[in-house]
Amino acid sequence: MIPRLLALFAALLMTGPALAQSGFDPFGQASIDGRPGARVPMDLAFLDADGRRTSLRAVAGGKPMLLVPVLHHCPNICGATLAGVTQAVARQKLRPARDFALVAFGIDPREGPQAARDDLAQIRMREGVHALTGERQAIRSVTDAIGYHYAWDARIGQYAHAAAAAVISPEGRLTGWLYGLTPRPTDLERALRSARSEQPGSFGDALLLLCYHYDPATGRYTPAIEKILRLAGGVTVVGIGLMIFRLRRASA
Repeated sequence: MIPRLLALFAALLMTGPALAQSGFDPFGQASIDGRPGARVPMDLAFLDADGRRTSLRAVAGGKPMLLVPVLHHCPNICGATLAGVTQAVARQKLRPARDFALVAFGIDPREGPQAARDDLAQIRMREGVHALTGERQAIRSVTDAIGYHYAWDARIGQYAHAAAAAVISPEGRLTGWLYGLTPRPTDLERALRSARSEQPGSFGDALLLLCYHYDPATGRYTPAIEKILRLAGGVTVVGIGLMIFRLRRASA
């Protein structure tokens, strides 16, 4: 828990100056409410990657669903989020299509089926994996129901949103969230099994990783992956320092 808190503190320190200059606070705009048991609108119309009308109910097919809010054409970490989820899926017993559906849920109404196809092309896993796009009102109805908040920064043309996956029961109720880029496989499997029996629960540490980055000093986007690596390096340095401090105290 301490390393996670240190990581969050470091992230706030790194982004603080940029937020002050940009006038846009992604930490205040992007969040996830805990709403276990919330009913999800499963019958709204969306388009799949082939341009066919469908719905969350049709995609789920009477099974639990992992719904990952993303930008299909994302300049930051949406691709890493989907890759992390599919890696976790591959390392547990339940299988897409047979046991559950995995949905890359586009939150940008400007994106269409081509963007969804491009997203799917980046995912090695195919069966039981879907990419949806839709109109603003339908998208917002779903995200509002599950308590997923995101915001558009018009000045730079970028969304601030959190990296996480909603776990939804076959009956269309939110049972919990898996946070971050790569859920633990055991958490993912437990979440899906709980969703199948419609049992709400907490499946991961609620530490939000935002998919949003802009450097006002250069006026350019910088890859969020580089930011993650810098953050990981900083946390490692802090961890080594704490270990040295404890060893010195123990030997004193």
